[in-house]
Amino acid sequence: MGAPEKSPSTNNSMQRVKVYQLNEDGKWDDQGTGHVTVDYLEKSEELGLFVIDEDDNETLLLHRISSDDIYRKQEDTIISWRDPEYATELALSFQETNGCSYIWENICRVQRNMHFSTPTNETYHSVNSELRELPAVELSTLPLILKTVAEGGIADQLLVTELILHDQDFFRKLMDLFGICEDLENMDGLHTIFKIVRGIIFLNSPQIFEKIFGDELIMDVIGCLEYDPDVPHVHHRNFLREHVVFKEAIPIKDPVVLSKIHQTYRVSYLKDVVLPRVLDDATVANLNSIIYANNAHVISLLKDDSTFIQEMFARLKSSTISAESKQNLVNGHSSLSYLS
Repeated sequence: MGAPEKSPSTNNSMQRVKVYQLNEDGKWDDQGTGHVTVDYLEKSEELGLFVIDEDDNETLLLHRISSDDIYRKQEDTIISWRDPEYATELALSFQETNGCSYIWENICRVQRNMHFSTPTNETYHSVNSELRELPAVELSTLPLILKTVAEGGIADQLLVTELILHDQDFFRKLMDLFGICEDLENMDGLHTIFKIVRGIIFLNSPQIFEKIFGDELIMDVIGCLEYDPDVPHVHHRNFLREHVVFKEAIPIKDPVVLSKIHQTYRVSYLKDVVLPRVLDDATVANLNSIIYANNAHVISLLKDDSTFIQEMFARLKSSTISAESKQNLVNGHSSLSYLS
């Protein structure tokens, strides 16, 4: 058995883990820190967990995923199990909760595939098993891109995720094509792009979410999701631009803070308004993790902003503002809220 090559897209905090092994004294020994992926075992159609050391690229852990109910998720950041091959207790402690949720859901998907496989259909390879790069982003290739993104099993989804993250221009080209289809009122193209973007969200990749929920892409992504062929057209972008008002009782000058506040609202809107009927629990959990992490980041940055803190306390002490405004300041509603 061998480990896969270390992918640049997995070298991030989302899938950064510490590996622990239970010793004979009942204590957990730290085996090292690395990045975890789900991939095929060498010369096998079975899938396993690989942890590659972040310093020397050596394999810290190689575990064949079992169909048995041996895995436990604890405290939102730990996955543990008793490894049947080595007769020992192992655990992965994740740096971030959404990384833990991502790997946990992949383990569950592998197990579901194993349980539902039949003797005549026991392969995880499907439409994308030989895929080495994504199709070119063109109007004529949209059906092929949709097939690539939306079909296949767990390994296909992992491969497509890697290819999307590796192609730095994929999302920009797709959004440019979306703009062209919208200008031409090409409804077939718009419906296909909707399904592609929805399929990409269903990949439930924290790294992809980081890209598509950034300031550059988020409004175009929401625009793509307006063209669900099964529901009437809802003008989400117009609503967000014209009817959603950001309240600032105290001006926030830090662009990072403002970006995080706006992103949090838009991700919440996407989760609760745009796609609530189709998102699975794991994707909702990851979107909630983004929202919670953003809120914590904003509070941390504002706490360290001496100008903001001084202004807040000055207004609290002022005799010229209303009691309601002071209550809003105490509750944090004025600086971190929207009105629609």
